[in-house]
Amino acid sequence: LKDDDLLAESDVDWQASSASDKRKVMLAFAIKLTADPGAMERSDVDALRGAGFTDLDVLDIVEVVGYYAYVNRIADGLGVQLEDWYPDDD
Repeated sequence: LKDDDLLAESDVDWQASSASDKRKVMLAFAIKLTADPGAMERSDVDALRGAGFTDLDVLDIVEVVGYYAYVNRIADGLGVQLEDWYPDDD
């Protein structure tokens, strides 16, 4: 991201952040794929294409979202603890 201000804004409310419309479309797609993968429809991919993403971009986005879901489930399933340096959500 290389933009600490945008990162801070996105952490609070990515939809109200100064992120580009293209990035917001990508984030909405990623959140839906993460939270409710069974609800994904062709129109979700079409929204990415409409925002300017290529088919290869769409594949990359889906692979990254899927990879993070996979790694998180492995870590959660094995009871992996966060590193000491990782910020607490409190």
